[in-house]
Amino acid sequence: MSGKHLTRRETYTLGLSILFTLAGVVLQVIPGMKFSGQLSLAFAVLCVAWLYLCNWAERSASGRRVRRVFALLLCAGTALFLALEVFLLSYGARDDGALPADAVIVLGAGVNGTTPSLSLRTRMDAAAAYLSRYPDTPVVLSGGQGPGEDIPEARAMEAALRPRFPDTTFLLEDQSTSTAENFRYSKALLRAEGLDPENASVLIVTNDFHMARACLIARRQGVRVLTLPAPLPYGWLTVNYYIREAFALVKTFVFDW
Repeated sequence: MSGKHLTRRETYTLGLSILFTLAGVVLQVIPGMKFSGQLSLAFAVLCVAWLYLCNWAERSASGRRVRRVFALLLCAGTALFLALEVFLLSYGARDDGALPADAVIVLGAGVNGTTPSLSLRTRMDAAAAYLSRYPDTPVVLSGGQGPGEDIPEARAMEAALRPRFPDTTFLLEDQSTSTAENFRYSKALLRAEGLDPENASVLIVTNDFHMARACLIARRQGVRVLTLPAPLPYGWLTVNYYIREAFALVKTFVFDW
């Protein structure tokens, strides 16, 4: 730092860094908020980096050039993030639940041992509301078994839905470990039932924050999609997942073909 005393800019920037650090530590121990905690810690590092660059810029032309590039990258990253959030929110608001579909795919989410997570429960509730109107629609329950899960996600959904809809055809896809695999394996099950996912209308049931990425992957695989978003009951969790999903969407654009 320049001089013996901190300038006002340095004080504010260091204060922000400390606040982001504290928020990051707290958020990481709150269930479902780990990503927001990690992002807060990243912001704390950015604050320190910006402070260093500002002090460097006061001493040399090279520092001013690097600071300018850093600021431009931050602005570009912020603009991209906001654009992605608009994209996510627009898809999360689309609801085709009033329309009949040829088939339904319910995408899996976490299971704690054998207990469905909040995200999975909301997806099952949305699927149940749809099946109350269209009980004859075949349903693919899609989700494999991950760390901390005693049973596949598809099996957890079946245990909850089959007793309520004994006459509905449930197809279990319990091998997938990603959204791309959800659709790849679910398409095979639908074809075995005599449905062509590339010509039939398939209703996707997933959380609202996840809908844009799910539709993107489904369409890349040739699935004609309708959407049924399942919102979470807690607003702060929804904000956390929408923020996380923007980063996941970038990964999908680049890698999930």
